[in-house]
Amino acid sequence: MPLPVLATKPLTNNARVNSFLRANEDSLHQGERAATDALIEQAYRQVFFHAFKVDRDPALESQLRSGQISTREFIRQLLRSNKFRNDFYRCNSNYQVVEQVVGRVLGRPVHGDQERIAWSIVIAEQGLPAFIDALIDSPEYLETFGEDQVPHQRSRLLAGQAVGTMPFNQQAPRYSAYWRDTMARRAPAGGGSGWVPGAGWPRPAWLANQPTPAVQNAWRWFVATGGFVLTGFVIWTALAMLSTGAQG
Repeated sequence: MPLPVLATKPLTNNARVNSFLRANEDSLHQGERAATDALIEQAYRQVFFHAFKVDRDPALESQLRSGQISTREFIRQLLRSNKFRNDFYRCNSNYQVVEQVVGRVLGRPVHGDQERIAWSIVIAEQGLPAFIDALIDSPEYLETFGEDQVPHQRSRLLAGQAVGTMPFNQQAPRYSAYWRDTMARRAPAGGGSGWVPGAGWPRPAWLANQPTPAVQNAWRWFVATGGFVLTGFVIWTALAMLSTGAQG
């Protein structure tokens, strides 16, 4: 009669806990890795329109590849990144930020001024992260894109029309005249009352005005001294040449 296997006591709790990770990247099939790469590129295009190598987040990408976060969370973190804050949020008014984020997250234009104002109040009172979370966690997002689909512009092709709606990145560019006017107001004073189209940026005060009297006097002294030195050198050279010729 064979003896039963003796009972053993686990030395770690990890053996009794179900893994919350998918298989690591090395064990994924080539097709699945390619699909994940395409999904990441699509997410970057949706949020940033174009992302340079310095704008990418390798740690966040690794979490998505390993299954630690969903596509929805990946989109959330891209919208919360410094890249989006510096290149989109800081370049627009709250109204335009609402248009930018709603178009990227929900794939549609805002529902008029009422929705634009409502979300602008959320940004003003609670900040940009709260506004992003409200859209990402909304029933509209979950019902339309779910956990694993990258948001995209909806209903670009209209029934009965040969040409669909304009792409979102053309409807809402990264920044408009608001950013230009804001930068003009922040420019150093001097050279006029403000920015004039076609005239370039106003000159700084230390370039717009004439040099101070002390600087002018120092320049005159330098020119006069240089003139005396140069004249003396020419006379000395001429005398040296004459003396050499007389000796010959």
